[in-house]
Amino acid sequence: MTTQTLAGAASRAAVVTLSAQGARVVIQLAGVVVLARLLTPHEYGLMAMVVALVGIADVVRDLGLGQAAVQARTLGPAERANLFWLNTLIGALLCVAAVASSWGVAALYGEPALQHVVVLFSATLLLRGMSVQFAADLSRSLRFGRLAIAETTGQIAGLAAAIALAAADAGVWALAWQVVVQAAVVLVLAVALTGWLPGPYRRAVPVRPLVRFGAALAGANLLNYASRNVDAVVIGLRFGAVELGSYNRAFQLMTAPLNQLQIPTSRVAVPVLSRLQDDPRRFARYILAGQFALLLVVGVISAVSISQPEAVVRVALGGGWDEVAPLFQALAVGGVFQAATQASSWVFVALGLGRQQLLYALATRPVGIVVVVLGSQWGATGVAWAYTAALALYWPASLAWLARCSDAPVGAMLRNGLRGMAVVAVSAGAAAAVCAAWLPGDTAGGLAVATGIALVVPAATALVLPGFRAQVRETVGIGRQVIGSRRRRAGAEEGTEPWNTEADG
Repeated sequence: MTTQTLAGAASRAAVVTLSAQGARVVIQLAGVVVLARLLTPHEYGLMAMVVALVGIADVVRDLGLGQAAVQARTLGPAERANLFWLNTLIGALLCVAAVASSWGVAALYGEPALQHVVVLFSATLLLRGMSVQFAADLSRSLRFGRLAIAETTGQIAGLAAAIALAAADAGVWALAWQVVVQAAVVLVLAVALTGWLPGPYRRAVPVRPLVRFGAALAGANLLNYASRNVDAVVIGLRFGAVELGSYNRAFQLMTAPLNQLQIPTSRVAVPVLSRLQDDPRRFARYILAGQFALLLVVGVISAVSISQPEAVVRVALGGGWDEVAPLFQALAVGGVFQAATQASSWVFVALGLGRQQLLYALATRPVGIVVVVLGSQWGATGVAWAYTAALALYWPASLAWLARCSDAPVGAMLRNGLRGMAVVAVSAGAAAAVCAAWLPGDTAGGLAVATGIALVVPAATALVLPGFRAQVRETVGIGRQVIGSRRRRAGAEEGTEPWNTEADG
């Protein structure tokens, strides 16, 4: 195989991943639209109860070993096999634990039907545990096309099963089987497409450094999960399944597009930035370009969501979900801060700062949990705004922490975030004012005008603000460099780690 530049590798990874993610966005939105018309808030609330508690085990079953494998400078077949067996063992143990706890989950919420749903959902812990290292292997070698095939096919299969069951009046079981079918299909295809089968566990092959790094990430992820799901637990316990179902739909409307952007960009950014950890100048260029591009795209979505929440809800969920709009608007504001914080997560992982990420989470996530619990005094809307307030706190805290433990370009990352938030605020304010004055109650017109304003404002900002304009030029310059590197690439073969960090200056 001929040697490829890092820019070329990143370009192919980004093109494939974002193209696949575009398809997944369409599939997910189609699922939201169809299932919202077949299921009730009570059924969504029941599933949200299960995910909020049993989902904790889903975070632990990875133990951070997937990211540890991607971030490692070198990783041999025996090490990969050992990591696979560790993930599988953890998944199996957590599956058994989830089944044993099913009675307790049902009793906690006062919903007997949850017991059997938890038992079914627990199967995903084993299936996903077995999938971790296959997905990590495809990510590490930048074979994102194959990973996209597995994940997209799994998503389609799960959605098809859910729609069929929901149409047959299966209720919450449609949502439970959707998750199980998706996990099973992803596992089967990942094994088939990776071209790798794990050998036996070898005690003589040490993986302790990877486990230590992964355990620190898992601890941070667990705290993140708790802070991100305490809202669902509090609403379920205090207000019941119907109220939680409405909140869950608002939360999913906010997180669905964000996740479809953040997950693929993180999947590309982490392995690329990991190879640049010894080159601070290029690391800074790539992290700032990635953060800026993510904020621009998220900014358009957030501006439309904040300014036209009722229109978005009507289009996505149909009639009968009017109570979701104010919750969705509050959470959409938080989505901007969540996107701004994403770059900090890339830095923690790419630089191998697992312990520092855990300490940061220990210092900040409990504060967020307390804020959300206090917000529940004002009902589900209070919880939504409290959740947004917590996200707003995490962003500057993550930058302050990185300033203490790394040489990441924290100041430039702060300026990137502030510019992006200012653009969202101007776009959302202008769109809300225009639509209220000339298009009140016009769903299609409001969405069209809001989208147009959200696209025009960043362009106008680039003309007015030199700093914003300079970052646009830098991001475009890196994009051109990447495209040029792709065009110069020849004779590339798939299956190895295509790194030449000297070529891309």
